[in-house]
Amino acid sequence: MTLSLARMAVEVLTTAEGRAKTALSRAHAARWRASRAEGAAVIPVGTATPPDKPARPDRPELAQPRDVPRRKPGTPEGRIALLHAVAHIELNAVDLHWDIIARFSTSPLPMGFFDDWVSAADDEAKHFNLMADCLNAVGSHYGALPAHAGMWRAAEETAGDLMARLAVVPMVLEARGLDVTPGMIEVFRRAGATDAVTALETIYSEEVAHVAFGSKWFNFLCGRRDLDPKPAFHDLVRRHFHGNLKPPFNVEKRADAGLPPDFYWPLTEDV
Repeated sequence: MTLSLARMAVEVLTTAEGRAKTALSRAHAARWRASRAEGAAVIPVGTATPPDKPARPDRPELAQPRDVPRRKPGTPEGRIALLHAVAHIELNAVDLHWDIIARFSTSPLPMGFFDDWVSAADDEAKHFNLMADCLNAVGSHYGALPAHAGMWRAAEETAGDLMARLAVVPMVLEARGLDVTPGMIEVFRRAGATDAVTALETIYSEEVAHVAFGSKWFNFLCGRRDLDPKPAFHDLVRRHFHGNLKPPFNVEKRADAGLPPDFYWPLTEDV
């Protein structure tokens, strides 16, 4: 029996080990694309109930942000910690993108919505593997260090509201990646870590599209509901994102992703 896309999403979400999760993510994405290439939705979107939290491996140990040790990025240990942190973010992103597919599979949405988030989930799986490979190359592995315990909080906060999910996850959290990744690339470039530089440059270039998917579908839903996107975005972020947005911002890449400055600058201060 052919699995629906929503059931595929739940399979990924309930797979714990990182390499197994990303292999399944990539395989299901390939099946979906092949089905869509036939000119019709041979694989149905279907429905499925995603878990409240995705399955996770026994390691890394999850800790509150204040309890995750900070290491200077100019040291080998610090660069390993940075690679580990990015790997953790990418693995969570795999789950976030499959979760949006399963959780909102009953929403009346164009097929392009599901195409976009399958593509994003496939990219994130590739990104995790790139970071895991970099860790292996320096004698470490994903799970060797503690990791941020709050990565799934945004999903929990927005589980019942698709517009809030789009506002907080791609348009805030992933957009933040556009701000900070150039600095990380420079850290590894100075260290002569060419494999890490290449991997991070791939992530940087492909994350723009994920932010753009969020912006596109947020604006689509605003149009459907006759809402002004900018105040709607400000309201949802203030309600569902904890804390203010922090400059500096990557204005150029954010613009490429459909985020003009008047969307995010007002969120740097309390109202």
